[in-house]
Amino acid sequence: MRYSIFSLLSQTLRGHKGWTPAWRDPAPKPEYDVIIIGGGGHGLATAHYLASRHGITNVAVLEKGYLGSGNVGRNTTIIRSNYLLPGNTPFYELSMKLWEGLEQDLNYNAMVSQRGVLNLYHSDAQRDAFARRGNAMRLAGVDAELLGTEQVRAMLPYLDFDNARFPIQGGLLQRRGGSARHDAVAWGFARAADSRGVDMIQNCEVTGITMSGGRAIGVETSRGPIRAKKIAMAVAGNSSRVAAMAGMRLPIETHVLQAFVSEGLKPLIDCVVTYGAGHFYISQSDKGGLVFGGDIDGYNSYAQRGNLPVIEDVMESAMALWPGLGRVRMLRHWGGVMDMSMDGSPIIDTTPVDGLYLNAGWCYGGFKATPASGFCFAHLIATGQPHEVATAYRLDRFATGRVIDEKGAGAQPNLH
Repeated sequence: MRYSIFSLLSQTLRGHKGWTPAWRDPAPKPEYDVIIIGGGGHGLATAHYLASRHGITNVAVLEKGYLGSGNVGRNTTIIRSNYLLPGNTPFYELSMKLWEGLEQDLNYNAMVSQRGVLNLYHSDAQRDAFARRGNAMRLAGVDAELLGTEQVRAMLPYLDFDNARFPIQGGLLQRRGGSARHDAVAWGFARAADSRGVDMIQNCEVTGITMSGGRAIGVETSRGPIRAKKIAMAVAGNSSRVAAMAGMRLPIETHVLQAFVSEGLKPLIDCVVTYGAGHFYISQSDKGGLVFGGDIDGYNSYAQRGNLPVIEDVMESAMALWPGLGRVRMLRHWGGVMDMSMDGSPIIDTTPVDGLYLNAGWCYGGFKATPASGFCFAHLIATGQPHEVATAYRLDRFATGRVIDEKGAGAQPNLH
C-alpha cells in the first residue's frame, strides 16, 4: 500500500479498517544472496538500498529482538554534516542530502526537521577553530555560518551568556542540520525494503558464523542455520562480539551512551544547540520534551543502561548553559551501546574473511549517518568496491596510520 492523501481519505471512509501491516513477518529461508546481521537503522538502510539501487532483493535482515530495538531507537535524533576532515565531510554531506529526500524515497513520514544545528564557542581559540571548520565546510559545498554573540543572543536569549567561566562568544550554525524521528526512520526503511521483497526476520539471534575454506558461508541462529553468499555486519556496540565468531578482533571498544528527555513543555527552543564548554547537546521534540545528552560512560559495557556520575555531569552542563532548566522535571533516560573506534571515525569495508563485510565504529555519529551508511555499505556489498565518499573508512587504516581523527584526541576511544 502506498501512503498518500488519497489512501488516507479512503481509509477514513472505511473506518481505518483496511490498513495492512507495514512489513511482513516471514520465516527464514534456507539461503539468501545477502544476510545483514542487525535490524537497526544501518542494517535496514543497507537492505533498502541493496534492493532499490542495485536490484538485490534476495536479502534477509536478522534482528535478535524487534526491528529498531537497538541504538536507532536510543539516540538524540540529531542530523548534521558539519565535519572538518576530508575523510568525513563528503560522507556526511551525502547523508544530509539523502535525509533531505528521504521521505519521498521511502514514502514514509520520518519527521525530518531541518531546524538548524548551532555549536557554541566560548573563547578566541575556539572561535578560530570553528572558523576553520566553517571554511572547510564551505569549501566542500556545505552550508556554514559563523555567528557573533549578539546573533546568538537574538536566537536563544535565555542561555547564560555572561557565565564567568564560559561566556558565550558566538557559534557555528548549519541551518540544514536538525533532527528526525528515530523510530520512524527505522520503520520507513523496513517498510521500503520489505515492499521490494527483503525478509525482515525478528527474534532471530546470530549465534555463530559458518566458515568453509576461510570463507563465511552462512550463520547459525536461534531459528536455525541460514546460508548466504555474502554476510554483512551492522550491529553497532556488538560488533566485536559478532566479529569474534569469525575469528576477528576489531579496533573497537564498546561503551554506554546515555540520553535524556524532559517532561513535555511549550515550544522553547527551535534548533539543536551544543555546548562548547562541555559535551552537552539539546533540542526539543515534536511532543515538547527536551532531548539531550553528553559524554559516554567511562567504562566498557554491553549493558543498555548508564550510571549516576554521567547523569550528574550532563545535568551540570545543562545548568551551566541554560539555568532555567533547573525548573524542568526529567521524564526518563536510557542507554545505548556504542562501538567506539580508535580514531572516532567509522569503518565501512571488507574484512580479511572472504564474504564478510563490516559496518561499525560509528561512535557518536551513527544516527546522522544512517542514510549514507546504508547507501555506501550497499554499494560495497553489491560491487565489491567502496563508494567514492567512503574510501577513507578502511579497516586497515589503523595499521597504515591513515586515521581520521576528527576530534584530535588520539587513539583512545573513550576520549572520542
